[in-house]
Amino acid sequence: MTEAWRPDDEDERRGAFGPVRVRVPAKVNLHLGVGPLRRDGYHELNTVYHAISIYDELTARRGDTLALTMEGEGAGELALDDSNLIIRAAHALAGYAGVLPHARLHLRKQIPLAGGLAGGSADAAAALVACDALWGTGLSRDELAGIAADLGSDVPFLIYGGTALGTGRGEAVSPVLVRPTSWHWVVAIADVGLSTPAAYRELDRLRDAGTAGAPLGSTDALLGALRQRDPRVLARTLGNDLQDAALAMRPALADTLKAGEAAGALAGLVSGSGPTCVFLAADAASAERIAAELTSAGVCREARVAHGPVAGARVG
Repeated sequence: MTEAWRPDDEDERRGAFGPVRVRVPAKVNLHLGVGPLRRDGYHELNTVYHAISIYDELTARRGDTLALTMEGEGAGELALDDSNLIIRAAHALAGYAGVLPHARLHLRKQIPLAGGLAGGSADAAAALVACDALWGTGLSRDELAGIAADLGSDVPFLIYGGTALGTGRGEAVSPVLVRPTSWHWVVAIADVGLSTPAAYRELDRLRDAGTAGAPLGSTDALLGALRQRDPRVLARTLGNDLQDAALAMRPALADTLKAGEAAGALAGLVSGSGPTCVFLAADAASAERIAAELTSAGVCREARVAHGPVAGARVG
């Protein structure tokens, strides 16, 4: 009988042989306070991130070059060259770890493009986790988050997931430590995305004109509501400074928000820079009912139910 093949020590150090699959969630901002424009061109942020159960999946296999293919949301629209955050993340990790950036990457995408759900940032986080496993670089989550911070403001959070406070331009992440609670959401996806930089520019314009709403204050009320574990209490504390800008750029979103609340949502708000709207439901059954009513009302392309918080980018 031929002895079964086993990798030697050098093979083990080189990382995984079979495909590495990583699931990464979307994020919503339960609180998004936007401060003044900084010298580096970013706005100062004070936000509470929350990872929800809408996922992209990235598969990494060994290869002689670095290549990316995809299917699902955005196929045919999303560039797969060096401008893609997945490719940039792989190069950043390879440079940090001193390895060749060789991998065949395939993205199965469910998070909509330019939807305010950090889909591109999620995919960058997935690439860091997948390539770390594939190449056997053995970096800690904190090291990966350090690399992630140079790729985008939301990327570090999606390495960790859960619920977390984001400061700076959003890249400085601290976990919110509360007793486990599952919150139920309805995610109303629009037909066409919105540009994040354009939303921030529009907010600056509205503030200069004196027509923006009052800026959000501290996150204390929201963090207290999370500890109370009551969705009705949490509903009263949700907020997003970018919502005025998103509504100015896409007035039809007001109809989506009204329809969700009429369907029984405890609260609704624009997610991040929009145009996705998210609604907090009292429970899972309520979320299903609200999603069905939003779909029948024709105020969004698709309404999905989700729960959170969930873990960040993970192999498996």
